[in-house]
Amino acid sequence: MDLKSLIRDIPDFPKPGVVFRDITTLLQNAEGLRYTIDTLAERCADLSVDYVVGMESRGFIFGAPLAYKLNAGFIPVRKPGKLPAAVHSIQYDLEYGTDGLEIHQDAASPPSRVLIVDDVIATGGTAAATANLVQQTGCELAGFGFIIELLFLNGRQRLPKAPIITLVDY
Repeated sequence: MDLKSLIRDIPDFPKPGVVFRDITTLLQNAEGLRYTIDTLAERCADLSVDYVVGMESRGFIFGAPLAYKLNAGFIPVRKPGKLPAAVHSIQYDLEYGTDGLEIHQDAASPPSRVLIVDDVIATGGTAAATANLVQQTGCELAGFGFIIELLFLNGRQRLPKAPIITLVDY
């Protein structure tokens, strides 16, 4: 299946000169969504994960069904102040400023293996911050899974050494 044909390009969003890769058109296509989850699950199966971590919010969309397919638990990583129990936190740099993420301290415990999933890897900042949170839990980072990789932004270079699985490259 040609996933690129299901991803809409939005020019000049969120600012002039940027082409936004919109996955809402992929999500609307039942066959495309099923293919995406099934293919990502097949490519991640050998990682033998105990948990899938998805970052707010598009990581939730792909992470929860992927966890189901992999017979793993799902752990949400959220923006600050959204999780009700004790958390590990991290601040990280964005292109336009800083942001933060949190994970429950009791989300997983060693020696659990964790797969981090999101819709896109661009500069790698959010995924790298999430990897840091996984390390704070003491768990093993098993790998990363992304639907889209924006190769020209070199996001892989910011990530810790672990398998990186992507389905569509730009």
